[in-house]
Amino acid sequence: MPNRVTPDAVMLFAAGFGTRMGTLTRERPKPLIPVAGRALLDHALALAAHVPTRVVNAHYHADQIAAHLGGTDVDVSIEAPQILDTGGGLRHALPRLGGGPVYTLNTDAVWRGPNPLKLLEAAWAPERMDALMLCVPLERAVGRHGGGDFTLGPEGDLTRPGPIVYTGAQIIKTDTLAQVCETAFSLTVLWAEMARTQRLKGLAYPGHWADVGHPEGIKQAEAMLDG
Repeated sequence: MPNRVTPDAVMLFAAGFGTRMGTLTRERPKPLIPVAGRALLDHALALAAHVPTRVVNAHYHADQIAAHLGGTDVDVSIEAPQILDTGGGLRHALPRLGGGPVYTLNTDAVWRGPNPLKLLEAAWAPERMDALMLCVPLERAVGRHGGGDFTLGPEGDLTRPGPIVYTGAQIIKTDTLAQVCETAFSLTVLWAEMARTQRLKGLAYPGHWADVGHPEGIKQAEAMLDG
């Protein structure tokens, strides 16, 4: 498959153990927990409905993820025997995603406002960035525990630490994944090098975003969506 300049594939991260959810994830994966009558995974897939190629990774209760997506056009990249983290998982899924930049989207959040992937697409400028991350100020990060992740500079540069929160939505180039020796690794490995060369960029999200990584986040997210 030829390399792309703009993304037409999305990786949805759904392989984690969901340990912060406690008993809610004892028998099911976190992406299948319902929020406002819809599984978290389905909230994320709805945001990516316009993207031609959609891939979901799975490890913990992977059979449930695969069964949930049965009969759809969504591909499942199963990680076994070990979980591969975000970087390793993305690299493992590249044969399904194709070459060039891709969207990645966490499945443990919900949004109120413009479609995050469409905002990223409109701002994507591959000649001056290797990743574009959607961020939100702490005051609009519902259910967030702790502080921010990055500082967003006047030219869009992202540096650590800082007061804004990474939402889990981004566009990222995938060509340097092959240079990482480890099998399981985080995308933070790539982000650190991109930040060093000032090619890690950020975009502020104008709406509200809710972290549903912990049990109380479910009601907080539902209240946000109702608002």
